[in-house]
Amino acid sequence: MYIKVNRKELAIKYFEEGYNCSQAVVLAFKDLVKDPENLVKIAAPFGGGLSRMRETCGAVSGMVLVMGNLFGYDTPETGDKKHELYENTQVLLRIFEKKYGSLTCRVLRGMTQIHDDSTPTKRDENFYKTTPCSELVGGAAEILDEFLTSKKN
Repeated sequence: MYIKVNRKELAIKYFEEGYNCSQAVVLAFKDLVKDPENLVKIAAPFGGGLSRMRETCGAVSGMVLVMGNLFGYDTPETGDKKHELYENTQVLLRIFEKKYGSLTCRVLRGMTQIHDDSTPTKRDENFYKTTPCSELVGGAAEILDEFLTSKKN
């Protein structure tokens, strides 16, 4: 039985507790994924646009990790299963990109530097007020939740 959960709110809550953007999205789906504790560890270096390199948004990476966990394959696969996974993931990425304007962390955050220091940003009230990250994390979870809900119907 599928219980409707507000995954957007869950993802924002986890992010504001201190999990990185990728982990927060993954945690919002912990009741659905296989081995959630391990997946959260795997998501750890994806925060900050790939370890603060400001490349692919960590919230986007979290969506992709959940997709892989739920619909991925573990054999050499070149056929329909790979095609379907890629196609569905691209749909999610396009929705996110259309809604927020990019898939890239630095663009989403209005940053001009290409790569950032590896030292995590201090999470304080000002951080949450001045970055779009909570909205991006919540939006990614909402987009993925809408997709998964449509798959169940």
